Amino acid sequence: MTPLPFARGSEVRARALCLAGRIDLRALETTHRLAVSPFVLPAGAGGCVALFRYGVVVVFDVQPIEEASLLAHLAPFIHQPIQEPQTEELVLRTVPDGTEDVANGVVTLKGLDVQLVQIVAEVLAKSVVLAHYEAGIAAVFDRIEPLAESLSREGRPGPGGRDLLRHLGRTLLIQHSMVGRAEVADKPDVLWERPELERLFGRLADEYEIRERNTALERKLGLVSRTAEILLDLSQQKRSHRVEWYIVLLIVVEILLTIYAMASRG
Repeated sequence: MTPLPFARGSEVRARALCLAGRIDLRALETTHRLAVSPFVLPAGAGGCVALFRYGVVVVFDVQPIEEASLLAHLAPFIHQPIQEPQTEELVLRTVPDGTEDVANGVVTLKGLDVQLVQIVAEVLAKSVVLAHYEAGIAAVFDRIEPLAESLSREGRPGPGGRDLLRHLGRTLLIQHSMVGRAEVADKPDVLWERPELERLFGRLADEYEIRERNTALERKLGLVSRTAEILLDLSQQKRSHRVEWYIVLLIVVEILLTIYAMASRG
């Protein structure tokens, strides 16, 4: 167990922020680290911070003014910043003679070390990034709904092929981030070293409904993707039929001009 000698007391407040699309962790590899995967660095007068490459920062026992200073120092390494970051908080309570428990935003532990910090940070990070994706897919739903209603009322999706492509693009980006960057469904690497922490990870994941939210989000992503593809296909078919009518009209005009020319010579 790697100790945390800088903890201020028996209660440590953890706060996760989904700040950006990506954090460049390679630029921080030469800094003093307490752990990797995820990166854990000392922060503030007596706390630490866990950094995730998919844009999430989780601070432990860091005061607000220290947090502001930390985020300012991290700014050069943050890419695709988010205007309204999602946040999540909980309290880690150390009770050496107590029973480990997870309830109502409080995690009761017999002791606290870096590996436990990594486990808590993983769950909080997954929760805030899921919240970010949930907000994004809700916005896509709001934009696609009028097109679907137009299809229901008028039998056609109406204009907006370019918007549909944007919706498909956003959906693909969310899917790519979930699978390629955030790896929401995967277990933390630290469990390979500390398999006894799997129970704690499972309880935290249940507390924040990580699996259920991930499954629901995947279903919504699939629905949005299929809906956008159908609407785009109908829009392209409409455009194709319009082009076919233009060709027919041009042929008719050419035939009429030919007949007129022949009649004029006669």
